[in-house]
Amino acid sequence: MTERERFIRALRRQPLTGHVPHFELEFFLTMEAFGRIHASQRQYAQWNQMSRHEQVLHIQDNADLHIKVAQRYHHSAILIHPAPWEDGAILDMLKAIRDQSGDEYFIMMHGDPTFDIPRGDNMMEFSAMLYEEPEEMHRRARARLDENLRRAEWMAKYPGLLDGFALCSDYCFNTNPFFSPAIFAEFIAPYLKEGIEAYHQMGFFAIKHTDGNIMPILEQIVECGPDALHSLDPQGGVTIPAVREITKGRLALIGNVNCGLLQTGTEEECIADVRRALREGMQEPGYIFSTSNCAYTGLPLERYELMHRIWWEEGIYA
Repeated sequence: MTERERFIRALRRQPLTGHVPHFELEFFLTMEAFGRIHASQRQYAQWNQMSRHEQVLHIQDNADLHIKVAQRYHHSAILIHPAPWEDGAILDMLKAIRDQSGDEYFIMMHGDPTFDIPRGDNMMEFSAMLYEEPEEMHRRARARLDENLRRAEWMAKYPGLLDGFALCSDYCFNTNPFFSPAIFAEFIAPYLKEGIEAYHQMGFFAIKHTDGNIMPILEQIVECGPDALHSLDPQGGVTIPAVREITKGRLALIGNVNCGLLQTGTEEECIADVRRALREGMQEPGYIFSTSNCAYTGLPLERYELMHRIWWEEGIYA
């Protein structure tokens, strides 16, 4: 079975043997691990001045780095970072990864059609508009959804390249959601549900990410129909047993290894937390091992590799 097939079985909550699938939404430690700049940190302001040959070299190098990360850390899926973020470059990136790795990996790209927590310099204006100009905010929400579906419809014309979308709009702080349940029900959930249903009709999977304390809006998220939920953030008080009590097998679960402990905890605390996530996650089908956010810049590489080693040695279904 390929890593892609194993990942899909987990998304469908089907039993597996061997290692529990492993995945990172982002792996930003490429300079430490490989001496190469992560795709999101590369600048392509002069992209249109490059010859086609030079563009292809950049795309192939970027694709190669994506694959090397997946190979070294046994990831079952790859979230692509095309550069620049435009239709042609996205298609070229997908083709390059498939050319180099075949169908070994589940490949996804960003595609969240919903609002997320606004930046600090825009937070007050955004919040006020939700109450004072709801029609305008619905117009913006619809425009965002339409743009994401346009790109998905275009991608659907190239079967075999893309498996799904990572929906990465963050909704929550560690204490509570930014959006109240009522605001979420009006301005987020309808567009999230419509987007996920459209993705499914096109043949794509949909993985919803949001860290922080998701519990007050968890049922609404589940009712929108994503195939999986990432990141199950323990720093937001989220536990796998509590999530399963609400979700009741309606979607797969991804994550829950405490990023804060990986960065600042003792080695003993890190080991115990990784083992806890594996123990709780593997109690039912439909779990994919991951950090509770991503392998972000500043996370010690040796801690990530410690986590990986424990997964490799102990994250095995009987």
